[in-house]
Amino acid sequence: MAAEISRPAVILLSGGLDSATTLAIARAEGFRCHCLSVDYGQRHRAELAAADRIAATLGAVAHRTIHLDMGQFGGSALTDSAIAVPTEGVKPGIPVTYVPARNTVMLSLALAWAEVLGAQDIFLGVNAVDYSGYPDCRPEYLAAFERMANLATKAAVEGRPLRIHAPLIDLSKAEIIRRGLALGIDYGLTVSCYQADSTGQACGCCDSCRLRREGFAAAGVADPTRYSP
Repeated sequence: MAAEISRPAVILLSGGLDSATTLAIARAEGFRCHCLSVDYGQRHRAELAAADRIAATLGAVAHRTIHLDMGQFGGSALTDSAIAVPTEGVKPGIPVTYVPARNTVMLSLALAWAEVLGAQDIFLGVNAVDYSGYPDCRPEYLAAFERMANLATKAAVEGRPLRIHAPLIDLSKAEIIRRGLALGIDYGLTVSCYQADSTGQACGCCDSCRLRREGFAAAGVADPTRYSP
């Protein structure tokens, strides 16, 4: 059953394919979507402009971008220009594109805004099938964060528990794309590349680009991504 239209939710919106699909799903379920993006010092800053476009196109009632420079710590190819983004294909293990504690930081920010809004629902687009091996994309991590949130917040203590929604968690990239297309998403608005240029043009060879391209091929639909020559 769809949620009441007046019910607010916070949607973590990166500007990529998965988070756009998650926003569309939350909207289709009747939530009033408050989108939260994080400028954490990522090298692919074009995704933030994409997030603006997606929030506007998909009818978010609000969209905020938090500025938090995780590049001060480094430790990831996404925040440290001295570490190269891998382009040889997806390999076993946790790749150097993993950003330490990123999802924990983002979920904590979403939790803070949700409590202020009186929202009991947070959506994020993590996926445990076609993903890059990140430990903070696993169902057991999300379950643990939800338990923590319901111990740590005034709202939960007073009887308004929080729920973490990850509607893409068990879907393949092709399934995600089909779901999004059915909801009317224009994936040409999204940016997934780990080293997209300032216009959002994708490299075509990083892990994220490979998973995205393979997803469109498996879904049997045209890939609208703008790739570098």
